[in-house]
Amino acid sequence: MPRRIGLGGKGIDALLDNNDNSQKSEPQVVIPPAPKNKNHDAAQVSVDILVPNPGQPRKNFDETELQELADSIKTYGIIQPIIAANAGDGTYIIIAGERRTRAARLAGLETVPVIIRDYTDQKRLEISLIENIQRTDLNPIEEAAAYKNLMDFSGLSQDELAVRMGKNRSTVANALRLLKLPVEIQKSIEEGKISPGHARALLSVTNVKAREKLYREILAEEVSVREAEKRASVLNTDGGKDKTKTKNAKEKNRPPEVEAMVEKFIERLGTKVVIEGDLNKGRIHIDYYSMEDLERLYEILGG
Repeated sequence: MPRRIGLGGKGIDALLDNNDNSQKSEPQVVIPPAPKNKNHDAAQVSVDILVPNPGQPRKNFDETELQELADSIKTYGIIQPIIAANAGDGTYIIIAGERRTRAARLAGLETVPVIIRDYTDQKRLEISLIENIQRTDLNPIEEAAAYKNLMDFSGLSQDELAVRMGKNRSTVANALRLLKLPVEIQKSIEEGKISPGHARALLSVTNVKAREKLYREILAEEVSVREAEKRASVLNTDGGKDKTKTKNAKEKNRPPEVEAMVEKFIERLGTKVVIEGDLNKGRIHIDYYSMEDLERLYEILGG
């Protein structure tokens, strides 16, 4: 699903244009004669002294995409300068633009346009996170890990982080829940073998062995998210198989509008949701699997 953040149309510029107006002097290592960049704040800096941001949320860079960007850079150069901060040891930490820097190295560039800014460690992580999310570059696990790192480092609550990121609190909460899954399942999410929807179905299974069983079934049978939710319900309910068969028969006769609404509830709440009824009246059943899960649902529903 597309991931965009609501920063009032300002995007990453809203963060870059902050109160840190005291600009550092140009870095000591400038290669003369340097071609003047259209952005008067940018200096031509050797790529050898640009180092990755330790808090960079994006860990995987597609080699094919990097090569394509490198080919473009060979033809058109770097249009948007890299943002970096002085590390104080002769190097500069990349705040925004690590992908461009990597591609520039592949393209054989010795220098790149860099804007030097002075940011706290928290601001560096925040800008890196927002830049990647705006470009939809992070996979779900990288995004979740970035949220957790920022919360741990800054002491922000989920609500505060959601506001800072321009996200719904449920989006942040559902992302963080992915980190509770075993490493093997997280890896499958990173590689796109299963979706976050599948992961939420797996999280709803309270028995560890049953969860592993469902995970293997999803991989082997290419189970849909909806079917994974149904199987998770069976695994969590004694005698659930017979009840599920009866329920499935009833669902087949329901209007498609109700089915569509079930999917919306599942996506919004991040848990199993069952609607019993038709377009005129009925009941909604929302599953929870721990006190923490119940509190999460309470907050999502406006508690």
